[in-house]
Amino acid sequence: MEDTALKTLKVIDLTQNIAGPYCTKLLADYGADVIKVERPDGGDPARRMGPFPDHQPHLEKSGIFLYLNTNKRGVTLDIKSEVGRNALLRLVQDADVLVESYSPRVMSSLGLDYQTLSRVNPNLIMTSVSSFGRSGRYRDYRATELVLYSLCGMAYMTGGYHREPVKHGYNQSQYLGGLAAASGTIAALLGLWRGGKGQQVDVSILECVISTLFTTLLDYTYAGMVSRRQPLEGSSLRYPALTKDGYILPTPGVMGDWDTYAAMAEVPELQDPKFATPADRQLRSEEVDKLLKAKWLEKTAGEWFHHAQEWRFPFAPVNTMQDISGSPQLKGRGYFVEFPHPVVGALRYPGAPFQMSETPRRQEKPAPTLGQHNGEIFDGAIA
Repeated sequence: MEDTALKTLKVIDLTQNIAGPYCTKLLADYGADVIKVERPDGGDPARRMGPFPDHQPHLEKSGIFLYLNTNKRGVTLDIKSEVGRNALLRLVQDADVLVESYSPRVMSSLGLDYQTLSRVNPNLIMTSVSSFGRSGRYRDYRATELVLYSLCGMAYMTGGYHREPVKHGYNQSQYLGGLAAASGTIAALLGLWRGGKGQQVDVSILECVISTLFTTLLDYTYAGMVSRRQPLEGSSLRYPALTKDGYILPTPGVMGDWDTYAAMAEVPELQDPKFATPADRQLRSEEVDKLLKAKWLEKTAGEWFHHAQEWRFPFAPVNTMQDISGSPQLKGRGYFVEFPHPVVGALRYPGAPFQMSETPRRQEKPAPTLGQHNGEIFDGAIA
């Protein structure tokens, strides 16, 4: 497309699994020519991650892989071999960016470290995504999503105080790492385009997650406060409450006036002066909870959501995936997109995390099949 923001950018993608491919997906979706390089013997391990149609594993049908690799071209190379390494170096010669997500020791062991690649292309931006970054005591340690959540402190604050620490669902740290890697890559390119030079961008996924906890860290730094998990039974003003058909988060909001909140909730008893201050409500929390929890059961989560928002209180229903898939808000913004794929057929994917008025996200190519563009990119020289 001619109207994409990154239409002249050429990116060599040596990433796998989630964090690195999400970085290059963002670049590809906004116009970059991303060439995904995979191993010939099975490709990206994400090809073996579910979900799969009918729960039947297949290298070309992984939902995770198909989502993370839209708008990319795909080739296979054995970069451990001399032929594969030389082919990669030829690709690097006229590339703008190379993104890799191997353990920090891997690229140097293959003779493909930044110092080597920058001699081939001095203007190259090389983005390296790893669990702990390219330096520090943990550099070569291995990590899973649960390991990263434990080390960053997020698990200590998540869940009930009566139970062991837990983590949020799915692979949140991986997507945070990919988003940071894309941002760092664009920042390095801006520096280059403004008269700077090529450089290596070092992304630690652990640090990406910790950076989202800045308030918690400031609480500890300035006041010695250690955030922890909450008790099982919490106030109905802070925790999701049961309605007719699901849960609602009935927050009063930062600036909420208590009498107005009580009127919105249609519980006039709460306008009694004995509930006037936060301290009063804390002292009588059981009475407040009894009144509110009974009231929430009178309507559905959706009804409370719209009713409270009309009063300018930031309520939210606890949505299921079915709710999100059919969300009128997301539909109105054209969030979900559909790509046809030669093996799976048409699939519906989550869309872009941001919109641009003049250079929008493109919807051009489904994820490549393994080695699909070998002939096109290597002109038949490598199988």
